[in-house]
Amino acid sequence: MKRIFLFIGMAGLLASCNRQPVPVISGKLKRDVVYVSGKVPGRVETLFVNEGDHVKKGDTLAVLSVPEADARLLQADGALLSAGAQYDMALHGATGNQLAQLRAKYAGLEEQYLFAQKSVARLQAMLTDSLIARQKYDEAYAKLQGAKAQYDAVKAELAEAEGGVRSESKTMALGQKKRAEGAVKEVETAIGERVLLAPCDMTVETVTLHTGELLLPGYKLVTGYMDGTETFRFTLPESDVADMRPGMSVHIRMAYRDQTVDAKIQSVRALARYAEISSTRPEVRPGEPVFEVVCEPVSLNGLADVWTNSTVFLQK
Repeated sequence: MKRIFLFIGMAGLLASCNRQPVPVISGKLKRDVVYVSGKVPGRVETLFVNEGDHVKKGDTLAVLSVPEADARLLQADGALLSAGAQYDMALHGATGNQLAQLRAKYAGLEEQYLFAQKSVARLQAMLTDSLIARQKYDEAYAKLQGAKAQYDAVKAELAEAEGGVRSESKTMALGQKKRAEGAVKEVETAIGERVLLAPCDMTVETVTLHTGELLLPGYKLVTGYMDGTETFRFTLPESDVADMRPGMSVHIRMAYRDQTVDAKIQSVRALARYAEISSTRPEVRPGEPVFEVVCEPVSLNGLADVWTNSTVFLQK
């Protein structure tokens, strides 16, 4: 009996030694990432932030040098000035001096036309009596037709000047003016993009360029973490998330400080195999799906000075 009792005791001891400890569910504190990039190409003229700085929404991060935009603004201003003058001319019609010149021209051509008519009438009677050659009459008649054409042209020109410009011409001039105004606004907008501002309260993580380097459109100059977006993320195998549901209350303990934060599970979603793993020991069996549990703190008090990507522990 003693030997049997001893054997059972040793078996229990071995079983207790082989029992695996309960793994600690560890994760990371995460914040939303903010990227600040330029819309126009330019060289970094001045940098106002360094890595690790905390900035407020609207603070100036950098100023770019864009000399090409200044040149385009001068061209656009010139085009707008010209288009505005053309529109004013179309809107108000001919000036007083122009009308006076047209009326004088009209009177002169009218006199020539009437004289040509009288000349043809006289030659017509003489041709009937065979006093002149037919060629002389034809020459006078040709001059009459030329005088009539010039008279009709100046008459139409004077009528248009006195009646104003056609509506189509006014519409075309107005379109040219608006097009020039749009070009000016486009260049002014590009010049306004020289100044890069912080889109929100954030902590600067990285600054990718130095003063004098070229910033291309869309290239990230400043990367930062947005304030007030703290979440706790844990990577767990399917077997550990069976009883976790959105809205469940949990406790989050900081790894490097004596602080526990109340939180609620925000979401549970499946991860692809190549996704970022937040936990240090996901304990995944071969072929087992991996899930990410996202927890949202009930209060943000005391989290502003906690480093992004610092380790936290989940306590259900």
